[in-house]
Amino acid sequence: MSSDEVDENSNLEQLRDILINKSGDVKLSSRFRALFLLKSIGSEFEKDKVRANTAIRYIVECFKDNSELLKHEVAYVLGQTRNLDAAPLLRQVLADKNQQCMVRHEAAEALGALADIESLKMLQDYFENDPELEIRQTCELAIERIKWENSTASKTEILQESLYSSIDPAPPLAITQDEDKNESEKIAKLTRVLNDQEAALFERYRAMFRLRDIGTDEACLALASGFNDPSALFKHEIAYVFGQLCNPVTVPSLIKVLQDKSQAGMVRHEAAEALGSIATDEVLPILKSFLNDEEDVVRESAVVALDMYEYENSNEMEYATV
Repeated sequence: MSSDEVDENSNLEQLRDILINKSGDVKLSSRFRALFLLKSIGSEFEKDKVRANTAIRYIVECFKDNSELLKHEVAYVLGQTRNLDAAPLLRQVLADKNQQCMVRHEAAEALGALADIESLKMLQDYFENDPELEIRQTCELAIERIKWENSTASKTEILQESLYSSIDPAPPLAITQDEDKNESEKIAKLTRVLNDQEAALFERYRAMFRLRDIGTDEACLALASGFNDPSALFKHEIAYVFGQLCNPVTVPSLIKVLQDKSQAGMVRHEAAEALGSIATDEVLPILKSFLNDEEDVVRESAVVALDMYEYENSNEMEYATV
């Protein structure tokens, strides 16, 4: 197997070598695929705890890398494994002020995804004291996510069935008995919550994910209004959601965000990857035009997005298990 070949038959050590770029010449897209395969193994802790935790340990080695994009994806993946043995490792990343903001934010979000009660004290401390707004906001969301997961509401609320298996920063807003049956009115109400600067961030995120789960063109256009928010964190989550939805109606707003150099790198990078997932004809030249962007995280996202574009327009069975 060459240094760039990644498949489900690769053993753990081969996947590790690809992920950490041991040979020095592994393509970024191949490293991402190795990461997603290791994530699948790390999720199987109930079946084989030793093998799962070995995969977790190999994934964590990547936090020594220089790529902000790859490290932030590593943190995200650890949160999606549901493997609580990843929590102490994520706490170390959150506490590491030498890591980029985007990486530390993703570590905090992953602790929320793991619903790790032992992280609450630390998250509260960083919510109150971290100098980075994105970290404070992420810790706020992670705290509320953990509290919700361990509340009666998580067991009693009626949630719309979702097409997506991701563990999100907030659950969708619950379905209520008096909920408006008129779809447009329902979307309008959710949009008001989404954009209400006075509402709790957790509630606004819950409105965001409810709109995602509704998933119509109208709901997607309502979500696009979130790109007017002052928060880079909020806008990057809108772009992430658009990558899940893969609805071409979102392409103009994503292109606008990607092309706007005043937007934070974490927002533009997520817009690029969303465009790679949607993979309409107009997306290809746009993504190619950002392969030389001055921001590393945007350039690398364009590379990954083009790989996703090629997959979406190929006959491959799946891009990655995420």
